[in-house]
Amino acid sequence: MAFSILKGLQLPEIVKILNVGQMSVYRWISCYNESGVERLFEGKHTGRPPLLDKDRLSRLEEILDSGPVAYGFQQGIWTCPTVQHVIEAEFNIIYHHDHVRKILHKLGFSVQDPRKKLALADENLQQKWIRETYPVF
Repeated sequence: MAFSILKGLQLPEIVKILNVGQMSVYRWISCYNESGVERLFEGKHTGRPPLLDKDRLSRLEEILDSGPVAYGFQQGIWTCPTVQHVIEAEFNIIYHHDHVRKILHKLGFSVQDPRKKLALADENLQQKWIRETYPVF
């Protein structure tokens, strides 16, 4: 059995080998003790329910489609921190800006890094835009 490799090991060693948290190990041991190995493989484990339900996601998508200027920002592009701000202001939900990227992807938006230099653009206008427009939040 695959579990025999863990037999006799201390909890910190098991956590390190499996690369999981201690609570997961405790939960698995409890399930195993209650119902055997089959219980460990039962069901779909969906994780924590999302805080943004379908209606909220739809509302967020409408806001994003209208653009950051329409929402009240001075810049013309959405960034993860600005979308994070919108989610907090509209729905009173705080997400880390890295997680916002996943939400944007789920809505079909792609995260793009603005280029600092375009091949055929006027260098003076590029520098002016970088200094005066892009950094504004």
